[in-house]
Amino acid sequence: MDLTTLSGAATIALASTLIFLLVLKSWTAFAKSTISTNFPESIMLEAAQRIRDKLAKLSHEQSVYLVSALVFTVVFCIFYLIPPTEMFDDVPRWQLILVLVLLVIAGIFFSYQIIQTVVAKRKLVFCRDANMATGHALQKITANQNRVFYDVPSAAGTIDNVIVGLHGVYTVSVIARKAGKNNRASLKGDRLSFSEKHVVSVKRSATKSEQLAREIRKAIGHDIRVRSVIAIPGWEIESQQSSEFLVVNERNLAMLTGWKDQKDYLMNEDVDAIQKLLTERCTRFSGK
Repeated sequence: MDLTTLSGAATIALASTLIFLLVLKSWTAFAKSTISTNFPESIMLEAAQRIRDKLAKLSHEQSVYLVSALVFTVVFCIFYLIPPTEMFDDVPRWQLILVLVLLVIAGIFFSYQIIQTVVAKRKLVFCRDANMATGHALQKITANQNRVFYDVPSAAGTIDNVIVGLHGVYTVSVIARKAGKNNRASLKGDRLSFSEKHVVSVKRSATKSEQLAREIRKAIGHDIRVRSVIAIPGWEIESQQSSEFLVVNERNLAMLTGWKDQKDYLMNEDVDAIQKLLTERCTRFSGK
């Protein structure tokens, strides 16, 4: 195998790929800058919106890596089979070897990035589906002026779902975990057990609920309680021993309508004020 021909073809292919990436990135940035949003104040976040956005970004990155690899392969094959005459004959041997070493490093990096992207996408797909199944199930709970909000920002972090109605305010946090043959889970205190080896703390959900309650208090002028619901799609709830949390799956989410206390009931004007607050927070293109 001719080292000069191999290294020369690799150099041209690598340079062509870098130019291609530069042009592609520039075009992508230009295309984004020319896109205008219609009705920005009326388009709300949908179920699993942030996860779908992440998936779209990962899909774009994966496409860029694969197309770049294709461009490199095609250019390399052309210039290896039809090498430019005497173009690299005067290049020192050590430089040719250095180019090949850099090429191997770049190949390993690109392969690693592609594998990482594929693995991340597989995990996100299940998480997206779990969140969408929960969000769509919540849409069926329409009594008592209930309204559902998705990906609600708060100082304690993004809340997957929030439902606001006359019977109170609920946060619905989704824990996405694939169920095996034994798809039974149980809750004791703030510890959610999927098996003896897989135990998850749900304290974070309570923290988000408490923070949201504080933020709502500033809007309506008095204290309210925000209840924490944990959704685990695909699992059956074997038992739950806790007064702070309710655990449901995507099929029995309506149970949360029976988990209520008259002390948590809201007046119509409070419901309107809270829903207005969350509407402003959850507008899709707010701040963009």
